[in-house]
Amino acid sequence: MLAGSKDMSLIRISIALVLLCCVPRAGLCQSPLDAQLAELRESARYVPEKAQVTLLQLEAQARAAGVPTRAEFISQLALTYMRIGQRDKALLLANEVVALGKQQHDNVALTKGLLVQSYVRYGMADLKTSHQLAAEAEKVANSTTDLPLRVQATMSAGQAFAEDGNFPPALKKMQEAVALARTTNAPLPLLSALSALIDLYDQMKQYDKGFENLDETWALASALKSPGRMASAKITEYSLSIDTNQPVRALKAQQEALVLARQIGATNLISLCLVNLSDSYLKAHDYPNTIRYADQALAAARGRNDLDTEATAYINIGQAYMGMGRLADGKRSMEAGMAQYEKSGNKPELQSVLMEYGQALEHAGDIGGALAIYHRERTISNELFEKQRQKAVWELQEKYEADKQLRQILLLSRENQVKTAEIDNRRLQQRVWWLLAVVFALAAVIVGLLYRKVRHANAQLEVKNLELKAQSSRDPLTALYNRRHFQEFMRAHTELEQRGSGPTGEDIVGALFLLDVDHFKHVNDGYGHAAGDAVLKMIAENLREILRETDMIVRWGGEEFLAFLPAIPRSGVDDIARRILAGISSHVIDYQGNKISVNVSVGFAPYPLIPAQHPLPWERAVNLVDMALYLAKAHGRNRAYGVRGFINFEKTSMEAIEQDLERAWRAGFVDLAIVLGNQPEQPAPTEPVSSVASCPSAPLIVPAST
Repeated sequence: MLAGSKDMSLIRISIALVLLCCVPRAGLCQSPLDAQLAELRESARYVPEKAQVTLLQLEAQARAAGVPTRAEFISQLALTYMRIGQRDKALLLANEVVALGKQQHDNVALTKGLLVQSYVRYGMADLKTSHQLAAEAEKVANSTTDLPLRVQATMSAGQAFAEDGNFPPALKKMQEAVALARTTNAPLPLLSALSALIDLYDQMKQYDKGFENLDETWALASALKSPGRMASAKITEYSLSIDTNQPVRALKAQQEALVLARQIGATNLISLCLVNLSDSYLKAHDYPNTIRYADQALAAARGRNDLDTEATAYINIGQAYMGMGRLADGKRSMEAGMAQYEKSGNKPELQSVLMEYGQALEHAGDIGGALAIYHRERTISNELFEKQRQKAVWELQEKYEADKQLRQILLLSRENQVKTAEIDNRRLQQRVWWLLAVVFALAAVIVGLLYRKVRHANAQLEVKNLELKAQSSRDPLTALYNRRHFQEFMRAHTELEQRGSGPTGEDIVGALFLLDVDHFKHVNDGYGHAAGDAVLKMIAENLREILRETDMIVRWGGEEFLAFLPAIPRSGVDDIARRILAGISSHVIDYQGNKISVNVSVGFAPYPLIPAQHPLPWERAVNLVDMALYLAKAHGRNRAYGVRGFINFEKTSMEAIEQDLERAWRAGFVDLAIVLGNQPEQPAPTEPVSSVASCPSAPLIVPAST
């Protein structure tokens, strides 16, 4: 794969972790121990292993010092553990600093502990907790007079907003951090704030503003004569250059960063520079240098147990081998890289790699290998989609439970009011007997009102339960039915009614259509995930217009849709596939001034499918339609492949057909229909649409659209 977008994310994460932890506390370097800690702070950022040895030697002396020195020491030690991958120890030390700040009522110490907790939680991929801690740290820091610490906390809050994709408040926080840093008259806080602001401009694709601030950042880093700071600035320049398509400048900046990082032995920066250099040479199709730098990156990453860098290096080597025509070696390296992603649990990145791996195999002519990779990618895609769905259901359940608790509190409050009123009434009865009748009447009225309110509350509860049930059966983005609803529907209707002939004598059948958006990743990468959501909504609306109200339309997962048509003429199944292809490809979305249009690939079949007089279960029918969809993908996309039925079934078996649908088709056991979408840039395929006997001799591979 070309590692551009993924490595840009790695660069941003690395720079963010470095920059958020780099602002010293002003006015603390008054004792020899404080001065030594100030010197260690800078080296620990780039060579944490070396700094940790010195910090442990100072531990007894630092823990016996005052609260400010003790908090600074424990925070630095926690950060060194975090940077070398020992996050559990780092979190324990961060908790100790928080406890110290609370016990001594020292908000500076408390802020440092909260910030370190936020950074460690970020490294553990617990973004929600990390962002909450960053917001709390900023609030506490603003109650202090420590300006550098306030700069650090403000940057952390801005980075939290950026990680949530909430760029307007993130930009406001970063600009506040830069303005505050300028008032300190110190280079380090300003350098850190500017670097973080440039990184945010890069994420927002405001590259001109990023380059505007880059010159000042480089001037500050050069004035400090710090190789680590200068290397970080060059990595920032590399990121901007890659994103603005300046490969020569990016390569030069990365080579300079590597030289600077090696001067101080900063292994984290060295491994990052090496893997980025391998990416740069891969983009230039310089495969020997790609392998050379990727091998060096592997060696550096293994020493640091850096699984993501190892995985990237393996993937780059695999793509280089495949580019050199060494397909077997390329496959081995790609599998090694994917194994590292699986080991680190990075399934979103593994899904992206599988998609690009499958495309590379497809271009190399290994259609079988590409189909296997696409199946692996689809399995992971379904897992991620299911996790997102479960998360949404859990969030709804949490909201429901919170509302339920609030209702219970209100009900208890009303009950307490009633009990208080009854006690007062009893006392009043003892003193004023003649008011007894009035008190009983009032009590009856109150009980009646409460009874009505309880009934109203129960009715509202039932309405909420019905809403929750409806939400659990619908996809929140497209408002189509979700996979769970379709599965429950099919399980409840295993005995479908027998179809017969229509009024004109036509054979009436059901039908299944499974469609997948072609090159959907290009839309997300080129225009953003909001554009991808707009494309999915467009497809959902088109399917509602193309199909009938009685047809069930399902968002099957990710960019995949399924339609179940309960009753149509058998002769009209191909026409519906053709209408789906034409209806979606002819629709253009105007998104932020860009014209976006997409094609889909479709697999379809009449339902039920009946080999040897025994209808297939709906799960196996959907599986055959899915295999037909992958044939459409492998044979050029923007087309529909349909399983009409089975021929000479006594000479084969359903298991053999399911194992390799294409081979069964070639052997003459499957009647396969092919419907082509509008493809003006491609030659018309020569496969026959319905003739089984001639299908095996017809060309199967149609060049895929880019």
